[in-house]
Amino acid sequence: MAQLLVRNLDDDIKAKLQKRAKQHGRSTEEEVREILRNAVNEPTVPRGGLGTEIAALFEGIGFDQEIEEQRGQPVRFPDFRR
Repeated sequence: MAQLLVRNLDDDIKAKLQKRAKQHGRSTEEEVREILRNAVNEPTVPRGGLGTEIAALFEGIGFDQEIEEQRGQPVRFPDFRR
């Protein structure tokens, strides 16, 4: 089995880990192992592509209806001379 050494752990974090371990009836070392096991075994939520992520950011704001697709429409260039 592998070993892991954690340096510069804040005293309050160590105390909270010890308290949590005592509540669960195990050693601090076993408590940390259990926390790490749970952390790496959490199911990962698949993320969408960039477009899906952007759409999610703006969901529910602005438009009340879908924007029509513009395929096949003639290209119209803006006139900036005004």
